[in-house]
Amino acid sequence: MIKNEKALLVGVYSSGKDKKLCEDYLDELERLADTAGLETVGKVPCSVKKIEAGTYLGTGKIEELIALSLQLSADLIIFDDEISPQQQRNLEKLFKKSVIDRTELILEVFAQRAQTKEARLQIELAKVKYQFPRLKRLWTHLSRQTSGGGGFTKGEGEKQIELDRRMLREQVEKLQKEIKEVSKQRQTQRSARLRSRIPTFAIVGYTNVGKSTLLKALTQADVLVEDKLFATLDTTTRKFILPNRQEILLIDTVGFIRKIPHTLVAAFKSTLEEAVYTDILLHLIDVSHPMAESQAEETMKVLTELHAADRPIITVLNKVDQCKNPLLIHKLRLKYPKTVAISALQRTGFNELLERMEQEISKLRTTVHLRIPQSQYALISELMREGHVISSEYEENDVLLHIEIPSSLTHKVERFVTDPS
Repeated sequence: MIKNEKALLVGVYSSGKDKKLCEDYLDELERLADTAGLETVGKVPCSVKKIEAGTYLGTGKIEELIALSLQLSADLIIFDDEISPQQQRNLEKLFKKSVIDRTELILEVFAQRAQTKEARLQIELAKVKYQFPRLKRLWTHLSRQTSGGGGFTKGEGEKQIELDRRMLREQVEKLQKEIKEVSKQRQTQRSARLRSRIPTFAIVGYTNVGKSTLLKALTQADVLVEDKLFATLDTTTRKFILPNRQEILLIDTVGFIRKIPHTLVAAFKSTLEEAVYTDILLHLIDVSHPMAESQAEETMKVLTELHAADRPIITVLNKVDQCKNPLLIHKLRLKYPKTVAISALQRTGFNELLERMEQEISKLRTTVHLRIPQSQYALISELMREGHVISSEYEENDVLLHIEIPSSLTHKVERFVTDPS
């Protein structure tokens, strides 16, 4: 894939009611192509009754697309859905030009925009795994050769594929080992952050909804703000002080997107997991976008996959100044509790947002008086590790604690709560 290449984008839908959704997906694919440095010369939503196993689309539709690609001087055909290695090979023979799918385009965007060592390693691993079933695509010019005895021997292409597979397996092992080392460093950093007892907020949401703009507006941080998909691939953490003087950490995370392959979600889990190990999520929704509802649903789906959907969530409706549908704001407020409306760019609605953040922090920890038998040493240890001891003393076989603990631990101490008087 070369920058400034001309791309023809192809999507499919099975019924008339799905055509609009297909067109929306193609619009998003165009933005991905733009981010990758490609020029979109055409977007074609194709009505199909069934997907062809060998060529994805039927003969008639392919002939139409070949003619259109020649007319538009397209260098590259991009399918919005994932196509199999066999379909990719067959289509390239028919089009006589490169054919890729949404997954390969996303990988290219990620590869271009990764900044940290971890992000680069994760992308390289995802690319290697993607290449595995596609090795034959590189060696179609070499066919199986026949031995003198009439049996088949492996041709040069087949031998090369086996060598390539072994190299890729070794590469996967090497990358996984490196990622494990980087993950250890992240775990150390995270443990230090948790011990500091500074509340953390992760800004999550669909790609390009304004997460980096919000982080910059709140903290005046020097972070990249671009009107491109996946402008942020690496997490950025900044300190911020709320109006009540409470210090917090704000974490910007990689944006989510529809139809992202599970292999890519898995590859980026270590980047996205900041959302799992945070106290509170700020779920940003771009209410000016025509697909705002489905984008929000996709974000919640990914958070559920990461087991982060049970975190406290403040839903932040961004770009309200550009929203042309007030009913949508009302609908989202009903659907998602704890909702505030802002414009990160115009810096409006921030007072309500900061007030809501203060309210959520107050629910994170609770102060209790406890009388716990010394025999419950595992619980006492956990409380002292996770909480903040205000005072402690021993009385006979019990430990008396006045302690501030995370609200998530209150169910463990309910039977030991005492009256301070």
